[in-house]
Amino acid sequence: MAEHELTCIGCPLGCALRVETDDTGAVVRVTGNTCKRGEDYGRREVTCPTRTVTSTVRVAGGKEPVVPVRTRTDIPKDRIFACMEAVRQAHIAAPVSIGDVVLHNVCGTGVDVIASKAVPARE
Repeated sequence: MAEHELTCIGCPLGCALRVETDDTGAVVRVTGNTCKRGEDYGRREVTCPTRTVTSTVRVAGGKEPVVPVRTRTDIPKDRIFACMEAVRQAHIAAPVSIGDVVLHNVCGTGVDVIASKAVPARE
């Protein structure tokens, strides 16, 4: 049996979690959490960690040279570097609206990268 010690990010309390797994990697027990979100976070983090990715993408013809972007939902943690490389190579033409899809299905994750700010076109 293995033990994993984590700090929960499910709420502002930051509980110290201990997640116990069996020999197959399945979660047996989560302790230290003060709410259900902590248990859910501990289980997910040990079995299939995910993250939201934020960055910027170049804007052609915009009042600003870049637009902040983020993944619509979490992506698998092991796909972050591939996602960042795709974002680095991306560009979008102005005008850009909040929620515009900048990259569809980034790196085969099924998750879109979207604009998180509006960037108007140069006048």
